[in-house]
Formats: sequence, C-alpha cells, structure tokens
Amino acid sequence: MQETKTRLAPLATLLAAEAMNVLDATITQVAGPAIHADLGGPASSIQWFGAAYTLPFAVLLITGGRLGDLLGRRRVFRFGVAVFALASLCCALAPDTGVLIGARAIQGMAAALVIPQTIGLIKAMFTGPALAAALGWNGPVVGLSAVSGPLLGALLTELISWRAAFLVNVPLSIAVLAAGRLLPEDRAPRPVRLDVPGTVLASLGVGLLVYPLIDRWDWRLFAGGAAVLVLFALHQRTRRHPLVEPSLFGRRGFPAALAASTLFFAVMNGLMLVVVLHQQLDEGRGVLASGLTLLPWSSGLAVSSWVAGRWLVPRYGLRVAFAGLTLLLAGILLAMAGPLLPALGIGGLGLGLFTVPFFTTALTGVRPQETGSAAGLLNAVQQLGATLGIAVFGTVFLNGHSPMRAFSLAAALVIATMAATALMRPRHGDR
Repeated sequence: MQETKTRLAPLATLLAAEAMNVLDATITQVAGPAIHADLGGPASSIQWFGAAYTLPFAVLLITGGRLGDLLGRRRVFRFGVAVFALASLCCALAPDTGVLIGARAIQGMAAALVIPQTIGLIKAMFTGPALAAALGWNGPVVGLSAVSGPLLGALLTELISWRAAFLVNVPLSIAVLAAGRLLPEDRAPRPVRLDVPGTVLASLGVGLLVYPLIDRWDWRLFAGGAAVLVLFALHQRTRRHPLVEPSLFGRRGFPAALAASTLFFAVMNGLMLVVVLHQQLDEGRGVLASGLTLLPWSSGLAVSSWVAGRWLVPRYGLRVAFAGLTLLLAGILLAMAGPLLPALGIGGLGLGLFTVPFFTTALTGVRPQETGSAAGLLNAVQQLGATLGIAVFGTVFLNGHSPMRAFSLAAALVIATMAATALMRPRHGDR
C-alpha cells in the first residue's frame, strides 16, 4: 500500500498519457463531418481523419516497444509525448485536409512510441500486490478512453471548435512531460535488435490494403499489399530477432485471438462511425447531439466491463465473451428494427462482456519469452481492426447513405467473431 501511494504521481502520469493517446484514436469520429465541412476535400477524408492515426499506431507499436528496450523507456516515452504535442498543435492549426491527415499520421507514430512504454515503466515501479493493483487501472483507463473520445470530440467541437479537440492535447502533454521527470529510467537487460526491414514491409503491406478500401477500389493495390505481407511473413522466419515471434502461430489459440480481435474492433469502431455519420449527414443532427447518441454505448461498456471483471469472468471464464457477442448481435439486430438508443445500450453491454474475458484468455498459454511480442501484436491488431472498421464501414455507408447495409455487415462480422473466439479454446496437446 505504501509503495502504491509513493508512486501514485508517476502512475497517474503514465495513465494520463495513455488516456490522451487512446482518446485521439476516436476523437475525430464525431467531429469528422464538421472538419470536412470546414476544410473541404473528398468525402473519404472523413475516414482518413481517423485511419491516418490508427494505421501508423498499429504497425509501429511493436517497434516502439523495442525502442524502449534499447534506448530506455522513460526517454522514449517523453520523446513520444513531445512529438505528440507538436503534432496536435499542427492538427489544430491545419489549413487543409492534407496537412491535417499528415499531422494525424505523426500523432499515430508518436502514440506508438508512448503506449508500449507504459506497461514496462509500471513494472519497473511496482512489485507484488502493488504491481497487480497498478496494472488493474490500465484496462479501465484504456477502455473508457476509447469510447469517451467521440463524446469529448463532440463537446469541444460544439462548444468551441473542432480545432480545440486537438489543441487541448498541448497543455496536457506539457503537464505529462513535466511529471515525466518523476519516472524511473528502465530498459531491457538484453534488448532485442530492431527489425527495420520488417517494420517497413509491415507498414507498406497494411497501407496498400487499407488505401483502396477508403479512397478507391483497385485490386492491384490490394493484391500488392497482400504480396508484401506474404514477403513480411517470409522475412520474419529468417530473422534472429523478428518483430513477431513465429512460435506464437504454432498453436491455434493465439492466431484465433488475433482474428477475433481484428473483427471485433472493426465492428466496434465501424459502427461508432456509421452511427455518427447517419445522425449528422442523414438526420441533420448537430455534433453534440450525435455524440450524445453514443452515450448508451459507452455507458453500457463501462458497466458491463466492471461487472464482468469483478464477478462473471472469475466464475464463467470465456463463456462470458460469447454472452457479450450475443448481446452485441442482439443490439445490432434491434438497431435494424428502429429503436437506436436502446439498441446501442444493449450493444454496449455486449462490448464490455466480451473484452474482459477475451484479453484474459488471449494470453493464456503464451510462454514468458513470447509475452512481449504477443502483447504488442494484440495491441497492434486492435488498432488495425479499428482502421479496417473505419475504412470498410465508412465506405459502405458513404456509398449508399443507409446504415442498414453497415448493420448487416456488422452482424455477419460478429458471427465470424464468435467462430474465431471458439477456436481460442486450447486443444489437447497445445502447450
């Protein structure tokens, strides 16, 4: 208890930085149409306001963790926060969509430097029960930040300007930088070398896959992206220190967890975008009204994740995840029938029931030497799923201006998530 009290300020610093970076992953979802109306550009720029952040965030997370191992986690953390502040200022002052999207990409790169350092620094500051208590704050902070982003973006856009949604990061970043001096320096005793070619291949491959999903369909770009990712996989098999440990794919449970995470977060982020776009572009509602529409969604997630973690998961385990997906599917089907707010509340309850047992189960059976790579990869596919959700669901909605097709796609993907989650159960012989 005494250790937790003396380290409270450094812990709050890390959690504040984590919340700030995760908030920005979704903060433009509500403000996107207002930004587009102000700066102009093609309709697809609304999707790029979000995807330009989450895409580099996803592909650079593991490299960001390795940099902390090599150069020191406090040093990389503070550098990432400083870059994030400067990029946020550029976003707030952006004169056109091109500058804004470029600055958002730099924000995502900075987030990939900041987020991987938080767990390592918490482990450096705490031990025993105090470590468990400190890590216990991580999940709720990340989850609530992710779903609170649209509401905060709506409030700032409605009351001040969409630029305030980015400008608010500057004083927060300065405060985190000042408090960052309280953090201990920490690095891996035997750090793994950076895989620069692997990072480039992964970034290029994912980028080539996402670009045609947002701007224009071109099978050649899509095929090129798939080919680059195959080359990345072959490259990883030849590396002594790969970005991704190949042994993680020797058992079906972890690849199934990656598939389930990608599908789930694609649905979660894609539906949030579709609801907001439908409210503003079709129903003519303001930014704040559309943001408040998501309140049952985020409230349901907050309540159910707490109940699941405290009572349900310790007793029922992975079965709670299937209950969550069933509730999410029921919410989607109810939304197709008409009453949106109750449907979002039910869907939000499903989100929380899924996420807690999923992340608990996903790392089960992972060997100690695989833990860093596994955790980094799970975080990366979470952001990749968010990127794909923004790209695919945004395109489906904008091409037809009807949420029904997007809801139908979401229902199909939830069923696919159920199938992938079922494969997470270890088989006899898996070790």
